[in-house]
Amino acid sequence: MTRKSNYDKAPFVAVDDGPKSCAVGWLEIAGRLSRALPAKPATICVECYPGANELQIFDELSRALKPALALRTTALLKTSAEIDSMLAPALGDDRVFGRMNDIVLEDFFDSGKLQDARSKIEDRPAGLALVVGAGAALVAPNPDILVYADMARWEIQQRQRRKQIGNLGANNLAESPAQKYKRAYFVDWRAADRLKKQLWNRIDFLLDTNDPARPKLMTGDALRLALSQTARRPFRVVPFFDPGPWGGHWMEEVCDLPDGQPNYAWCFDCVPEENSLLLGFGNERVEIPAVDLVFSHPRELLGDAIHARFGAEFPIRFDFLDTMGGGNLSLQVHPLTEYIQAAFGMTYTQDESYYLLDAGSEATVYLGLRDDADPEAMASQLRAAQDGEVPFDAERFVNRFPAAKHDHFLIPAGTVHCSGKESMVLEISATPYIFTFKLWDWGRLGLDGEPRPIHLNHGLANIQWDRRTEWVKNNLVNRVSPVASGDGWREERTGLHQLEFIETRRHWFTGKVPHHTNGTVNVVNLVQGQEATVESPENKFEPFVVHYAETFIVPAAVGKYTVRPSGPAAGTECATLKAFVRTNP
Repeated sequence: MTRKSNYDKAPFVAVDDGPKSCAVGWLEIAGRLSRALPAKPATICVECYPGANELQIFDELSRALKPALALRTTALLKTSAEIDSMLAPALGDDRVFGRMNDIVLEDFFDSGKLQDARSKIEDRPAGLALVVGAGAALVAPNPDILVYADMARWEIQQRQRRKQIGNLGANNLAESPAQKYKRAYFVDWRAADRLKKQLWNRIDFLLDTNDPARPKLMTGDALRLALSQTARRPFRVVPFFDPGPWGGHWMEEVCDLPDGQPNYAWCFDCVPEENSLLLGFGNERVEIPAVDLVFSHPRELLGDAIHARFGAEFPIRFDFLDTMGGGNLSLQVHPLTEYIQAAFGMTYTQDESYYLLDAGSEATVYLGLRDDADPEAMASQLRAAQDGEVPFDAERFVNRFPAAKHDHFLIPAGTVHCSGKESMVLEISATPYIFTFKLWDWGRLGLDGEPRPIHLNHGLANIQWDRRTEWVKNNLVNRVSPVASGDGWREERTGLHQLEFIETRRHWFTGKVPHHTNGTVNVVNLVQGQEATVESPENKFEPFVVHYAETFIVPAAVGKYTVRPSGPAAGTECATLKAFVRTNP
C-alpha cells in the first residue's frame, strides 16, 4: 500500500473576475435578476439541463419575482408513452447500449402546446413572464434575460440513484439507475447539449443548483471569461469515486476517501464528458460540467488538428481501477472501429491501456489469447458459463501476465483483457467509455444483487483471434524506449500500440523538465512523487501545484511548460505519464 497522499478531491480554477460576479442563495439570486430586468414587460427564460430540480427553481423564482405569467415546460411535453415510442429506435432493448442519434429537445414537445405557450407570452398585456424547464428557450426564444441552470452529470446520477428524478418526459422514477443512465447518455444529455451549444454565447446568467441548499448565480460574461482563462492554463477537473463488485481499498487511503462504502472501484479522474469543473470566485465555488469548456473553447483546449479530427469532443480519458484487496475486473473486449460505427453510431472506439500505479505481490493482467486457445472451444465454454452450466476457465484461453508498479499494458480494441486483483490501474483510453463487452464476470453479482450484463455475441464478434502470446509480449507489454534526456530528467515512450491514436510518454525527473503541447492537448498524471509544480517559462499562467496520482490537463494553447519536483518531493525522483493524440502517422 502506498503512503497516504495530499490528493485534492475538490480542485478549482481561481477566476480573476472576483467574488462579486457570484450571487449566493435564492434571495440574492432573485435580487440580481430583478435588477437586470428592463423597465417594460419582460420575459425571464430559465433553460434547465435535464436533472436540474425544475420545480424548486420554479417555486423559488415565482415566490421572489411574482411573475404575471409563469410556465413550466413539463406541461408542454408529449405524453411519456409518445416519448417512449419516439426513443425506441435509439434505445433498443439492451440494458446498457443504445445508438447515437440526432434527437433534439424540440422533438419532446407537443407542437400544439408549444405554440400555445409561445402565444401566451407574446399576447400577455403586461408584467413579467417566467418560463422554467428543459426546453424553456424553445418556448421563449427571445427572452429579456436568459438563465441557464446547468447540472453536473455525477450529481444527476446521484439523484437518479436516490429515485429523486427520472428521465426527460419519462414516467420512470422507479426504474433502475442503469436504465436511467443509459437513456440520459444516449438521448437526454445529447439533446440538451445540442441546445446548450446554440445558447452559450447568449446566456445572461448561469445558475448552479448542484447543491440545492446553496444555489449560486453568475453572469454569463463572468462564465465566459472564466472558461477563456481556463482554456489557456493547466487545470484539473473534479474527480468522483464509485464502488463496484470488484473494488479495492487503495484509493480509500491514498485519496483520503470517506468511510461508508463497501469499496472504491472507480475514479473518473479526467473524463470531461462526465466530470465537473469548479470555478472559484473568492471563497465561493460554482460547479459546471467540464464539457462546457470543451464546447466553448475546443480549439484552444484541444488544438486545431484534434478539433478538426474529433470536433468538440475530448478524446482522452484517464480513470482509476482499484482491485487492491478486491477482485478481477470482468473479462472483456472493446469493439473495433467499424463495429462501433455500424452497431452504435459512434465515430471512434475505446482503445486503451493499463498503467500500474501500484501493485501487490500477486498482481496480474489478463491480456490476449494463449497460443493454444481454440476459438470454437473458447466460445462454447463462454456460452456455457453464461448459461450457468460451468465457470469459464479463463487461464485455459487467456494469457495471464504478472504485473508490477509502473508496468504498462497496451490494449488496442479487439484484444481480450482485464486487470486481475491486487492492482491499482491508471487506465488511459479513448473516451467512448461505456462500450465494454463483458465476456465473463467470474460468476458474481453486481452491488444491486443482480447479474451484471454480459454481451457475449458482441464480444465474440470483435475478438481478434490472432493476438496471441508471442504477439502480445512483443507488442503490448512494457514497450518502453528512450526518447530524450537532459539535466535531471529523462523521457521514455511507453506506448500506445500503433493501432491506437494516443501516444504516452513517461518522464523521470529530479529537476525541471521542459514540455511543449505541440498544438495538442496534454493529459498528465503524477505517477511518482508527492508533489510537482507546473510552470510557464513565458509567464502565461501562475505556477500550478499537483500531487501524487492527480491528473491534470494542459490545453493546447499553453505551448511551453515545465514540471519540477516541489514541496516534500524536492530532491527526490518523480515521474509523470503524459498522453496526447498523435498528429503524425
